Amino acid sequence: MQTILGANGIIGEELARELRKKYTSKIKLVGRNPEKVNLDDELFKANLLDPKSVIEALQDTDIAYLTVGLTYDSEIWLRDWQIVLRNVIAACKINKCKLVYFDNTYAYPQDSSIQIETTPLTSKGKKGRGKKLAANLLLHAIANKEIEAVICRAPEFYGPGKTKGLTNTMVFENLRKHKEPKVFLKDNVLRTLIFTPDASKAMALIGNTPDAYGQTWHLPCDDNRLTYKQFFLEIEKQLGRPVAYTVLSSFVLKIGAFFNKNLKETQELLPRYKIENIFDSAKFKNRFPDFKVTTYQEGIKIILKDFDIK
Repeated sequence: MQTILGANGIIGEELARELRKKYTSKIKLVGRNPEKVNLDDELFKANLLDPKSVIEALQDTDIAYLTVGLTYDSEIWLRDWQIVLRNVIAACKINKCKLVYFDNTYAYPQDSSIQIETTPLTSKGKKGRGKKLAANLLLHAIANKEIEAVICRAPEFYGPGKTKGLTNTMVFENLRKHKEPKVFLKDNVLRTLIFTPDASKAMALIGNTPDAYGQTWHLPCDDNRLTYKQFFLEIEKQLGRPVAYTVLSSFVLKIGAFFNKNLKETQELLPRYKIENIFDSAKFKNRFPDFKVTTYQEGIKIILKDFDIK
């Protein structure tokens, strides 16, 4: 049995499809209100903040994947990520199952250094600190051989379906609504984005590779990174028409933060939009050379078709 904790998001859904396709017919989806992705999925209602609930959810599990997303709120992240990880680690120990933890880059420093698996977790923002505390709990459990576990880390999402992320929200969602797309701060610095189906496929592969455990992996991204200016040129090329967009200044974003909670919650990430963001996934590509990474050109084409943007 392979179990997905927090299976309602896009990563959990894509993961369930990939696991069923290539690795196992026994999949359990866990969440507050889980829904089947595959016809034969087993569903289990649970609250990951309740330790007993997590223990029950992981019964008969060989590999657990933690893909849950918390409400986008700094105080919740600072408090609840630690609780979730403590509960999941304890439940994995009791049920003697492996753990694959899907993490993001919030805990990394907000600077232009190349992000690799050993980059120190030095973010001073509340969300970053919350993710650091959670990651350190798991790293400690791995080091002490309490459980077999692995950390899979990914940068900002872009992708089809219900993918969430600034680029999806500010660019593709606005295009779908026939509104002008927007980007933060600069359009001439390189960005690293991960295509959500790639993230889930890579995580399934790592989870089912025994010698991948006990370490951190950066999930694979296209190395031919684009600036937002180049991103829009590709969109224009595929649509066959010009696409006007706005670059939001720091002043506009600060003012907007007073009126928009999500914008306020994004403030700690803004320094990363002023500089080149280079997330390196060479370790994964060297270990799994046959994995096909979706190019930005391919990813944009898939999203435009999925969103019916013309």
